[in-house]
Amino acid sequence: MCLELYDHSGTKILVLSDNTRPLGFYSPEDGHRLHIIDLDPSSVTSGGWLDDTSQVEKYTISEEAFDKLDGTYRKYKGKFAHQKPTNQASKMSENFMEDLCTNIKIGDRCQVEPGEKRGVIKFVGRAEALGPGFWVGIQYDEPLGKHDGMVKGTRYFDCLPLHGAIMRPDKVKVGDYPERDPFDDEEI
Repeated sequence: MCLELYDHSGTKILVLSDNTRPLGFYSPEDGHRLHIIDLDPSSVTSGGWLDDTSQVEKYTISEEAFDKLDGTYRKYKGKFAHQKPTNQASKMSENFMEDLCTNIKIGDRCQVEPGEKRGVIKFVGRAEALGPGFWVGIQYDEPLGKHDGMVKGTRYFDCLPLHGAIMRPDKVKVGDYPERDPFDDEEI
């Protein structure tokens, strides 16, 4: 076999040709890649056997034989098939958590729990794409969010990318939460 060392950008640095030297002699760094080339023509790697999985014989089992096996997911799932499936969304009313939104106004400063993430309220209302009930859209002060105000193809508010989040109102506390200054905690 032939060993080659590549850097993080994919450029070949050198060929490790001295078999008496340990790998550390060549000083590989984090992000470097060791490429091994099999030079044996009778090896299983020749002809792309390991690269082309269509050449690998697949294990198959009949449905009848699989049904006889114990400990399968199908058997586990079958234990619960007789139970009535519950749909949490259908049990939730359209006004779910509306009462918690009465004191939340667009433009209010807030803090989201858990994590004490601070931001500004940008949306209060129903978000059909997320499920029934009321939701609160927040623009975080820092890029701690998941979107820019668009969720599942619906624009609820505008903000910078990765600054937006939509939460249930019970996770949002409105109050005098100033933007944090990263230098506030340092002593001078």
